[in-house]
Formats: sequence, structure tokens, C-alpha cells
Amino acid sequence: MPSYGFLSTHPPTRCGLATFNSALAAQLTADGTRGGIVRVTDHGDDQRPVPGVVHTWSALTPTGWRDAAAALNTFDVAIVQHEYGIYPGNDGEDVLPLLRRLTVPSIVVLHTVLRQPTARQKSLLERIVATAGAVVTMTETARDRLLVGYAVPAGKVTVIPHGAAELADVPVERRSRPHLLTWGLLGPGKGVEWSLRALARLQDLEPTPTYTVAGRTHPKVVEHQGEAYRAGLHQLGAQLGIAHAVDYQDVYHDQEALGRLIRSADVVVLPYDSREQVTSGVLIEAVAAGVPVVATAFPHAVELLTGGPGLVVPHQNPAALAAAIRRVLTEPGLTARLAGRVRPLAAHLRWPAVAARYETLADQLSEARPPAVSAVPA
Repeated sequence: MPSYGFLSTHPPTRCGLATFNSALAAQLTADGTRGGIVRVTDHGDDQRPVPGVVHTWSALTPTGWRDAAAALNTFDVAIVQHEYGIYPGNDGEDVLPLLRRLTVPSIVVLHTVLRQPTARQKSLLERIVATAGAVVTMTETARDRLLVGYAVPAGKVTVIPHGAAELADVPVERRSRPHLLTWGLLGPGKGVEWSLRALARLQDLEPTPTYTVAGRTHPKVVEHQGEAYRAGLHQLGAQLGIAHAVDYQDVYHDQEALGRLIRSADVVVLPYDSREQVTSGVLIEAVAAGVPVVATAFPHAVELLTGGPGLVVPHQNPAALAAAIRRVLTEPGLTARLAGRVRPLAAHLRWPAVAARYETLADQLSEARPPAVSAVPA
């Protein structure tokens, strides 16, 4: 089995990439396969040593990509998480010289594929794909967007879904009132204000629903705006007369606590403002857990939920959001029908199945790699 070097943000950094990379690395090395993390950090991140981290690439270190590449080259395959905002340089461009310096095959995982990139972002992503051994998108939508909007070879692009934890063994904690749930790092664009307005339209239900908003404010939002968004939500809830029904959990739940919370939900609500989001780990976790989802029409939700285990509504439309939630809570048989649509999907979304596809891709790259040429004595 090849050994794996992983390049990404990583816990204790709290972001989607860090969570994804941690889960993927744990799964690929669970059988004793050698692996190591090259952790990318920014100012303000906890810099203390973390088990499994073999090198730290600080955004504050000039040309830090050189040492990061050297660390990745000690493994057989490098798996690189890509977002424009996590690497140093304009649009994170310092990841490109790192990729060019690698002497081992590389798999670049694209967490974002912009529909309308800037000229710099488009050129950078095209060069990243050209340099990588293989590229992974997590949805067909992202793959299609990449192939149509960017000059990249289709043969390099593989679709492997975002993984999800196994929650089947987590006990279902049913509450006395219907439970709505949104979780993840909080900030403008999360759309929680639309859920609050929808909740106000559901006060005629008996019993009335409760709504949990779980997650800390995104560190970059705190850095630039403080807790203004969260404070605005509290104020809006009070104005709407529903503050008593909303539980704000300003914590970053570990997997066990998050699993219990997800399984207690009757509906997961994803009211995101984004029309660009081609990958959502929260969406995958909710679907894999078998909880009905009501989401706005961001690309990943449209792809996964249309005709599937949830309902899709227009953006920034609390009336439509409330109507969809009402259907899930009151329409006879709808929850069971939605749950039935999960079963064919769930097995493919669990981390073991997802990691197996990365293993297959890594094996293909390793086998296709030309053998090293050793010097022959004269």
C-alpha cells in the first residue's frame, strides 16, 4: 500500500477543509498504512504540535512551500486539499510551486470550483490541474463546471463524494417538539436569518418547532466583524417573537456530540445564500444520517436532493422555506419516502467507501508512474 502525505489545514484549526482532511487521513491510515500531515496555518492559529503532523507550513514563512514539498516527498502519494483562501500568495498561488516541486504523484481535491472566477483564479486553477497527477471534485456539478469553464483535460478529473461519518449506531433522541437543526461555522451567507423568519411562520403548528443553531462563528468572520452576525440573529429572533424557541450552541461539537445532535433532528435546514457552493460536508452528513433536509438551491443541494432525500427551495425566501419544513413535519408518509431515497446513497457516502476510492486512484497513479532510473556503471 502506498504511504500518504496530506497537505491541508488541520485540527485544531476549525474549518471544513480541516475536518475533511482529518477524516480522510484517519480512514486511509486506519489499517497501519504510513501517513503524515503537512499542516497549513495562518496567523492566529494554534501552532502547538499535533499528533500526525510531520511539518507545519505557516503563511508567515516566506517560500514555506519548499519545506512543505520536501516533507510531502517523503511519502508515496501527496493528497492536497485546495481552496483559494488557505495558501499564501494572491488567491493561494503558492500551492502551485509546491505542486511543481513534488517528485511523487499528487491528487488535488477541489473544494470550490467557481462559476465566475477572476482571470487570476481561472489561470491558477488551470495550472494546478495541469501540474497535478489527478484532480478530485466531490460532485458531478463541480466536474461539469470545471470542464466547461476551464481549459483542463477531462481524463484527469475524478468525482469522489465528500465522506460522512457512520451514525447508524447513534441512538435517536426524539424530543417532545419538532426539532429543526442547522450546524457549522457561523457567518454572513449562512442564511440563518431566513430560517428564523421561516420559524416565525410555523408558530401555528402544535406543538411548535424548536430550532438549534450549532457552531461557533467562523474565525475569519470574528477577526473582521466580531460577533455582529450572531448578535443580529439574536435581535431578529426577539423581534419575531421566537427567541424562546431557538437554541444557539456557540461550541464546536466533536463527532460524538454532533452525531447525537444530528440524530435528534426532524429536519436539517440549510438556508445558505451561496449560489456557488458545489460541495457541502454538512449536507452529506445530514443525508447519510437519514435526516430529511430542506435546503436552498445551491448547486450541491440541487444535485443531491432533487428527486432525492430532501426538498430544495429558492434562496432568501422564508415563505418557501417554511412551506417545505411544514410539509416534512406534517405531510403523511413524506418523511418515510425521503428516508427511503437515502438508502441507495448512504453506503457510498460513508468514509470507508470514499477512502477506498482514493486508494484506488492513488494505486493507479503509482502504477502509472515511470520507474526510477538508477545510474548504470560504465
